[in-house]
Amino acid sequence: VQLQASGGGLVQAGGSLRLSCAASGGIFGDYAWGWFRQVPGKEREFAAALAWDGATTSYGGSVKGRFRISKDSAKKATYLQMNSLAPEDTAVYYCAGRRAHGSSWPFSEEYQYETWGQGTLVTVSS
Repeated sequence: VQLQASGGGLVQAGGSLRLSCAASGGIFGDYAWGWFRQVPGKEREFAAALAWDGATTSYGGSVKGRFRISKDSAKKATYLQMNSLAPEDTAVYYCAGRRAHGSSWPFSEEYQYETWGQGTLVTVSS
């Protein structure tokens, strides 16, 4: 499967954005999904994950309660709704997909994902 992330941009602190990740070339329902983010010079940070059932979720501590991951199987897309954004949320956001079963949940580590999108930049101004 190939992933295309979009929806990034400039937003003021306290605002919201919804990132999208469009999947193509694979069977969408076979995948669990994740979102990570990375600030230049820092390691990639886990943001959110959605299991194969489409209902089981996990969130990184810094975004829990503000971000929400979801998917639309008909559109073959995964979303990251980001609310109450703060300047520290500024980063490049990456979507990722995992097809293989057998690893322990939650899928919060980069190595647990097989496929990655190209990233979309989110900038939050103060």
